[in-house]
Amino acid sequence: AGIIARHRYAGPMAEITNLNRFRKTRARAEKKAKADENAAKHGRSKAARSLDKARKDKTVTRLDQHKREP
Repeated sequence: AGIIARHRYAGPMAEITNLNRFRKTRARAEKKAKADENAAKHGRSKAARSLDKARKDKTVTRLDQHKREP
């Protein structure tokens, strides 16, 4: 009755998880998914739109410069 049984576990220890890091990582993934969804829904980026506008403005200006009548 005086024998104390000790339980020994020889397997690997569990990985410690930082819950704040886990939550932030999950939130970033959700935001990225939402951003990708919105990008697909609403079209092109601001940089692409501004590049097309600049090209269009340059073309219009060039055509206006070649007009014979004022």
